[in-house]
Amino acid sequence: MDIRPNHTIYINNVNDKIKKEELKRSLYALFSQFGQIVEIVALKTMKMRGQAFVVFKELASATNALRQIQGFPFYNKAMRIQYAKTDSDVISKMRGTFGDKDKKKDKKKKAQEQAASAAKKPAQGSTNVQTTSSQNQQAPDNPPNYILFLNNLPEETNEMMLSMLFNQFPGFKEVRLVPGRHDIAFVEFESEGQAGTARDALQGFRITSSNAMKITYAKK
Repeated sequence: MDIRPNHTIYINNVNDKIKKEELKRSLYALFSQFGQIVEIVALKTMKMRGQAFVVFKELASATNALRQIQGFPFYNKAMRIQYAKTDSDVISKMRGTFGDKDKKKDKKKKAQEQAASAAKKPAQGSTNVQTTSSQNQQAPDNPPNYILFLNNLPEETNEMMLSMLFNQFPGFKEVRLVPGRHDIAFVEFESEGQAGTARDALQGFRITSSNAMKITYAKK
């Protein structure tokens, strides 16, 4: 029986030797390219080993992720992905179909408050975007190069995590970490143009909430 498409994807054949927190960070790095992630569930219990759930805010994001990441070699094991049998509680709560009527009323009231609050913020948000883009433009950079230099990386960054981020771009060749330095790395592409495309797309990408990745061309 086919499972109805929903916001939650179920992943199995996951390498169960990976620590829970690293696994969740790596799943986020891989799947966040498809859309906003609401929740990632990865438990290390015997029953749930080698499995994970990723909950997207939009159904289309879940569908694209399922199609494009199916069979991806994640920590040297091919991922098997399908829609979860039921949507997660998080999505049910967002829809207001979870719990009793009082919870629905609370949800509706909270949503109205958030909408009113959001209506007051657009100008501030656009200012932030402009500030970020101007910062990116003002950041000193070297002449175009097929090798990118990454800095401001979080301590838990590893080669697999960066490879998952950058191998979605054409021309990706390899990631090179610097021994003894967790905060910097190099990423090599086949051409300057391909490196530039990846640089522009991932500039400021947050691997963790507190670390916005800074990308420049490496010195020749």
